[in-house]
Amino acid sequence: MSANPSATTDLRLRGRAMSAPERSLSYGIDLAGNEKRKSGICLFDERKQAVTYLLTSDSEIVEDVKRRRPALVAIDAPLSLPAGRRTLEDRTGPHLRACDRELLRMKIRLFPVTLGPMRSLTKRGISLKNLLEDEGFRVIEVYPGAAQDLLGIPRKRAGRGRLIEGLRSLGIGGIRSGATDDELDAVTAAYVGLLFLSGEAIGLGDPAEGLMYVPATC
Repeated sequence: MSANPSATTDLRLRGRAMSAPERSLSYGIDLAGNEKRKSGICLFDERKQAVTYLLTSDSEIVEDVKRRRPALVAIDAPLSLPAGRRTLEDRTGPHLRACDRELLRMKIRLFPVTLGPMRSLTKRGISLKNLLEDEGFRVIEVYPGAAQDLLGIPRKRAGRGRLIEGLRSLGIGGIRSGATDDELDAVTAAYVGLLFLSGEAIGLGDPAEGLMYVPATC
């Protein structure tokens, strides 16, 4: 597949003049750790109709967001460093943020932002957040795995079909049976974005450090 959305998906979007993407409220990104891998993208309108596809580079994502003009961008990636840590390479700083510690208290597992591959994901997440905010977009951090646990639906490790069923049970439409794992996590990210916009999401952590938003079920 090319770096842009598939030809089929692109034609489908162009063929619906007032489609969900053109009136999107929430734009979800399941961000890959580097620009060589594809990131899942999901657009939602107020009817919870999802359109998903894949993008690769930060520039592609930023240009797509600028074209769609969503009310909110929800990114599945750490968007801040632990307070007291100057850089990811700082071995003396803390490894967990306040939001990470809250998730652990809720018995939800996670990887610290300083652990191996999470470093590149965190760097990319912070950079993309800054790029989007410079363009005037509101950006929040989400964690699809935590959201799926709190909503009582399976994670992708339980099987793609079961996750699709779980997402559809939330009233989400438009999910393709052939959607990738990355697209499905982007659907979850965008759904948390909708909950945020309707006042049904809560922020975990310290606002001065950076909040992670989850469904307000806890």
